[in-house]
Amino acid sequence: MSGTSSTLRPPADAVAPVRHPDAPAPGELLGAHYEQCFGCGGGQEHGLHLAARAGEGVRITAEFTVKTAHQGAPGLAHGGVLASALDETLGSLNWLLRTIAVTGRLETDFVRPVPVDTVLHLEAEVTAVAGRKIYSTATGRIGGPDGPVAVRADALFIEVKVDHFVDNGRQEEIQAAMNDPDQVRRARAFEVNP
Repeated sequence: MSGTSSTLRPPADAVAPVRHPDAPAPGELLGAHYEQCFGCGGGQEHGLHLAARAGEGVRITAEFTVKTAHQGAPGLAHGGVLASALDETLGSLNWLLRTIAVTGRLETDFVRPVPVDTVLHLEAEVTAVAGRKIYSTATGRIGGPDGPVAVRADALFIEVKVDHFVDNGRQEEIQAAMNDPDQVRRARAFEVNP
């Protein structure tokens, strides 16, 4: 990515990411981390409903269809929606590390317009880890995994404890997520974003 800030360049002592042994298998659909998530949840009428799949190593693929509710200029996706799709995709990588992390910084390049009704194919990978910092990159392509590049992003995620959400979130939602009997769904509810 051209012009990436120094904040998003891993330090010299960063290490290669390691896929957690309990991470979903390559090809497995990751599913929503939380039903009300704008990015991946099914409970948001105008959400992205982004579907992510585990890839090899510490990579994922994802896709979403740009709907009328996602437009900015007439007939084109809003840039903020595209940034949200990249953020959601990058955040989903943390499930392969089995780490709770939040977006610390996201830098996005908008390469070409994305029309309404387009399927945006996203690929993301973790590039390095340095302590609590997780460095990653993503690309979004129009119409297929080999289509033209429309958006790119580099990101820095910061590992946090579940207390980050418990102390700052709305208590009704926090309690509902904490009371979910499904261990995996409960853990994933606190997976990404600040």
